[in-house]
Amino acid sequence: MRKVIENVRGAGGYLLGRGTYEIFAAHWPNAPQEQQVLAEPLNTLPKFVASATLAEPLGWPNSMLLAGDIGAAVRRLKAKPGRDLHVIGSPGLVQTLLALDLVDELRLMIDPVLVGGGKRLFREDNAHRPLRLVDSQVTSTGAIIATYAADGQRRRRATAAPANATGQGSMAATEHEE
Repeated sequence: MRKVIENVRGAGGYLLGRGTYEIFAAHWPNAPQEQQVLAEPLNTLPKFVASATLAEPLGWPNSMLLAGDIGAAVRRLKAKPGRDLHVIGSPGLVQTLLALDLVDELRLMIDPVLVGGGKRLFREDNAHRPLRLVDSQVTSTGAIIATYAADGQRRRRATAAPANATGQGSMAATEHEE
């Protein structure tokens, strides 16, 4: 859990798909005291929501709708200085960002649980996207957290103030299935 907390707290903001946004917006503003270590950054940091069906104003404070061309919107966000933008869940958004080559780093948590179904994280598009393992850890529960950089990308720390020497932000896609 420590690594999940570090990851959430280290973000400069979040990119969320509609479904994840709706789930989070219903839970985190009213999270119980024992979840406040995660609720505080999720409630206070900027959230950028990719949706063709939601409309402004969004009900969860610090949430902004990304309207129009998602690729152009994310490129503009990545060009701004600051800490990394994180995608949590949002498998459809992750698929779109991967297809547009807008993901610098993937952080995957593999839980020691077998389930019979679920949403796919990767599309069946026959694309070859080389990744380079830059970090891996095993948690006390047996989960594996693997961090991969897009081929040719240098390692970025989620807690780095500017993400790179030019001060431009980067983006990490974080996927955690329970």
